[in-house]
Amino acid sequence: MATATSVTFDDVRAAAARLDGIAHRTPVLTSRILNARAGAEVFIKCENLQRVGAFKFRGAYNAVALLSPEQRARGVVAHSSGNHAQAIALAARELGTSAVVLMPEDAPRLKREATAGYGAEIVTYDRYKEDRIALSRALADERGMTLIPPFDHPDVIAGQGTATLELLDEVGELDALLAPVGGGGLLAGTAIAAKALRPATRVIGVEPEAGDDTKRSLERGERVTIPVPRTIADGQALPTPGELTFGINRRLADGVVLVSDAEIVEAMRFAFEYLKIVLEPSGATALAAVLSGRVEGTPRRIGLIASGGNVDSRRFADLLAAH
Repeated sequence: MATATSVTFDDVRAAAARLDGIAHRTPVLTSRILNARAGAEVFIKCENLQRVGAFKFRGAYNAVALLSPEQRARGVVAHSSGNHAQAIALAARELGTSAVVLMPEDAPRLKREATAGYGAEIVTYDRYKEDRIALSRALADERGMTLIPPFDHPDVIAGQGTATLELLDEVGELDALLAPVGGGGLLAGTAIAAKALRPATRVIGVEPEAGDDTKRSLERGERVTIPVPRTIADGQALPTPGELTFGINRRLADGVVLVSDAEIVEAMRFAFEYLKIVLEPSGATALAAVLSGRVEGTPRRIGLIASGGNVDSRRFADLLAAH
């Protein structure tokens, strides 16, 4: 298990071995139309096709698998707007433990139903008025369970980095690699793996314009807190980056770019019409950055992580119609 202050490339490789045969090795898509739009070769790592429909399964399973038998006997607690919730629920079921998940009252219905379907107990809260971290810590203490947060945990970060191991193994050198940023766990894992294997690759995070806490924090050199963002990208609606993830991203990431909600919807539309895949808003932000020309310089080869596809058909249709 990684320490609370460091996550290494060896931790990512160990997580990959732990996930072998458990997590899907998701496909990498290319598109001539996308390449023409981007002016570069673009490689899309389709974590929307991962178990539970998102990259989050990688980190959740790795973290639960590393618990002691005593910890597993008591169960786990998590807080999440949806994808980590589903991931923890499934990982707990696979590894023979129980899970309680704190979810916002306005979490997408599809994600709530999937989390319950995997066997987790759901406790709701108001994301705009209540502190989910404090609530989940209190819940874990009250029930004697282990808290596994969605991003600020070394074993979660190591697990998320395994998507980049697979991508680079398949496509080789990249000039730039883009990953969505919520709390920063995916970006941190991506940066650890990419900088170890391909030090010259620029690792770039992508946030919605309304939720630019990581961008502001990196520019200021310290963690910044903003009001809880109101954006269609619910998985990125966070007020501040994680403490551990910020330290890693400050050291290894090459910056963060922003995309608008309208650009996110356009990326969802593009993915559906031309790539034949469904992306949720948070899962489409990296593609939105490429389509909107946010990658500076003249990269010839760009990788991006399409991080999730958990959006129900009604919301998908409503978003495209509204924009």
